[in-house]
Amino acid sequence: MTDKAGTSGDGSATPEEGDAAKPSDAEAADAKPSDATAPEGDGELPGQSGRSRYWLRWAALGTSVVVLAAAGAGWWFYQKLDSNITTDTSAAAELETYERERPTPVATGARNILLMGSDTREGAGNEEYGKDEAGSQRSDTTILLHISADRQSATAMSVPRDLMVTIPSCRKPDGKRTREQIAQFNWAFQFGGAACAIRTVEKFTGVRIDHHMVIDFRGFKDMVDAVDGVEVCLPEPIDDKAARLELPAGRQTLHGEEALGYVRARKSLGNGSDTERMERQQQFLGALVKKVQSNGVLLNPTRLYPVLDAATKSITTDPGLDSLRDLYDLTRSLRSVPTEKVQFLTVPRQPYHLNPNRDELVEPDASELFERLREDTPVTVVPKSEKEKEEANGKTPSPDPTFSGTTAAEGMCG
Repeated sequence: MTDKAGTSGDGSATPEEGDAAKPSDAEAADAKPSDATAPEGDGELPGQSGRSRYWLRWAALGTSVVVLAAAGAGWWFYQKLDSNITTDTSAAAELETYERERPTPVATGARNILLMGSDTREGAGNEEYGKDEAGSQRSDTTILLHISADRQSATAMSVPRDLMVTIPSCRKPDGKRTREQIAQFNWAFQFGGAACAIRTVEKFTGVRIDHHMVIDFRGFKDMVDAVDGVEVCLPEPIDDKAARLELPAGRQTLHGEEALGYVRARKSLGNGSDTERMERQQQFLGALVKKVQSNGVLLNPTRLYPVLDAATKSITTDPGLDSLRDLYDLTRSLRSVPTEKVQFLTVPRQPYHLNPNRDELVEPDASELFERLREDTPVTVVPKSEKEKEEANGKTPSPDPTFSGTTAAEGMCG
């Protein structure tokens, strides 16, 4: 056996063996290939092929560096967005304690997410709206978002803050428990946070809540700013000192601070009721959804990243939605939903019989709506004026009832 140097296995080649292996000058000349058999490129200038290989190596190295840098930046952005999200583990633990009394999911594949807008004044950017009383907070806005199993529709049902409901015994932040009582709905969030609000909604709707999200004032403003504002059309000027809002009439784009004032304002707009405020909030959210779904946001990384950054910074959610991957999977499934199938409505209600300043459910309308959400049956919404006309004409309820509401396709300016 010989090694790659041509020496014997013991490495002791003799001078004679070396001479015998060396070809003569004539043999070397005969062994030289002719021009006819020379490989392509043999006519290149001396050293050119070496330079080509040199530059190819550097080009490959440069490409590798760019790819690795892009991958590193992508990973950094992913980690940053992922770490922005706050997880609500206490709500998950409380809900697990009461698992036996919670509704059983009926429609496999559908998702029900409770969205809560907290009016807390804690945290950067929220203190300017007033002081908390002993750290209290209420769900200033609560929406039950139902996403159909086929991902072809999404229904957002607002729950009035003044709706009189049965609030179960809930665990307070100090560890003590409240008693079960009939009270206005927004007290549930103050009593026991997201877990108490979820159990309350499940109790009067029979709809199983799969996930929840809580967003505060600052988060809402950041989301609006991230999409460069939302267009609204105002029939008349607004001057609401309580909401710190002064706007002229007509078409205009609202950004963070103005947008927050617009969806919170009540006393100086319309009849000053929470009913009109909810309708205004639904219209604004519809316009926001329409803006986010536009190609200018979703398909433009420089515009999409600020939206993702604002969204992940502003939410507190359950462990099932507390990663960027979870949220991405959710938003991706919603991307194909047509804007006319993104519907907004308020739970059917009327003035409370014991106090006209509070609300109560209208039956059987409310039960019909809840059943459709539970069983993932399509919900049909019609403009408020059309619904009122139906009721005024005494129309016989059809097998497919309609509910007063709006869609994201309508926008704020028609």
